[in-house]
Amino acid sequence: MGPEHVAYGMRASYGLPYVSPDLVVAWERGLTSPSDTELTALAAVLWCSPGELIGRPRTLREHRIARGLAAEDVALAVNLEFLAYLRMEENDEWRGTDRQSAVLADLLELSLPDFVTVTGRDPRLAELLRNAVTTRWQAYVRPVARLVPLDRRLLEVALKELHRGYQGLMAAARDWGGADAGAGDSGQDFVERIVEHFWTAVRRQTA
Repeated sequence: MGPEHVAYGMRASYGLPYVSPDLVVAWERGLTSPSDTELTALAAVLWCSPGELIGRPRTLREHRIARGLAAEDVALAVNLEFLAYLRMEENDEWRGTDRQSAVLADLLELSLPDFVTVTGRDPRLAELLRNAVTTRWQAYVRPVARLVPLDRRLLEVALKELHRGYQGLMAAARDWGGADAGAGDSGQDFVERIVEHFWTAVRRQTA
């Protein structure tokens, strides 16, 4: 189906007269995002579910849509005023209490990594992990545990593994006797993807 066919289907069958081929192209290119109503209609025209169009959900809104839930239903379930919840979705900034967060995680069936991302803890987690691998990792077990509800022993092993991996790359970069010339770049890449490496280390311990 071309953009003109998709736009026509949304106009004719779902009462969205403003949808044009250009708007469909903008959605395809990621220049703008469809609203909940538009996404539902778009999925129907393409004979798929909204979750299939989203792919792997990352934001709070995407997780909600992937579960086929209305924003009003989520707000009611987590005991938030609808407009307050909607602002959290729009700003991608969850501000619920620990109890509300637990209800949200259960309702949206969030994995622990997704829960940390959706509740806006990724930037702080990345900062703590960068400090842990560049200094003494032992000092960051407790701060990381406050963000990520995991067994302390598991966290210790994961942080130690990250520290060893990063320090090994840096040692290779400092070795002017002919070690890998790209080790320094690898170390930088390691730090930039530190949250991803952390969850990989955690999965290794829980497999």
